[in-house]
Amino acid sequence: MRVAVLGAGTMGHGIAQVTAMAGHDVIVRDIETEYVENGLESIEDNLEGGIERDKVTREEADAALERLSGTTDLAEAVTDADLVVEAVPEDLDLKKSTMADVEELVDDETVIATNTSSLSITEIASAAENDGRVIGLHFFNPVHIMELVEIVVAEQTDDETLEFAHEYIEDIDKTPVEVTDAPGFASSRLGVALGVEAMRMVEEGVADPQDIDTAMELGYNHPMGPIELGDVVGLDVRLDILEYLREELGERFKPPQVLKRKVRAGKLGKKSGEGFYVWEDGEIVGTSGDRGDD
Repeated sequence: MRVAVLGAGTMGHGIAQVTAMAGHDVIVRDIETEYVENGLESIEDNLEGGIERDKVTREEADAALERLSGTTDLAEAVTDADLVVEAVPEDLDLKKSTMADVEELVDDETVIATNTSSLSITEIASAAENDGRVIGLHFFNPVHIMELVEIVVAEQTDDETLEFAHEYIEDIDKTPVEVTDAPGFASSRLGVALGVEAMRMVEEGVADPQDIDTAMELGYNHPMGPIELGDVVGLDVRLDILEYLREELGERFKPPQVLKRKVRAGKLGKKSGEGFYVWEDGEIVGTSGDRGDD
């Protein structure tokens, strides 16, 4: 199968990696050559790490890299693709315009998936004329480690597309859960609810971020606490999701002021070097400021 992944960022290159490791030819497309090269380099780094941890053999890694290529040309990426996975930034208008652009270039049988974590698949699909072939595939970060993928069924998604999605996710050795298109789906809605309450606790001085995270990791067996997870996902992404869910579902998803202040200050989490924690070389080295303050 030939798969095109649109977006070479954290999610895009992760999706490309696991798809190539499953034996499929994958082309990664982004708007700048630098972005494409960085994405492919990240895949290579991930595979080297897997070799060091005895999770991947050298032969498997080399074979996956052979199946990968990159481009900045949208037509080159999607022409003759069996599946296009859109992993562009979480902006509804951008995703809809990408959907429309892709549909003009692909065959009628090509399935088009969006990797949005909370936006309406039904609305994104409305940008396509053949909207029955559009579906949501919500991967989790880091893609090469996380087993779960949410298959989100839009109002328009046809049965053939849904069956294709299940087969693809199982083929790349992930576990699918199927949900109906609704604000935040299942995972984002529940995960963000926990994360926003944790931020409010920091803001109110209930406990510091590290103690809140430790409580959830040791007390509830979470692999990562909600504050750290927010930093890893990106506080700007968290804020966008909360504002969308507030509009759709009400005031219980109102973003806390501490989150807004951090985003305004450019403290976006791991990717900027500081969020609720301070990060160096991808590792936490301290917490940021006082409780609730910047």
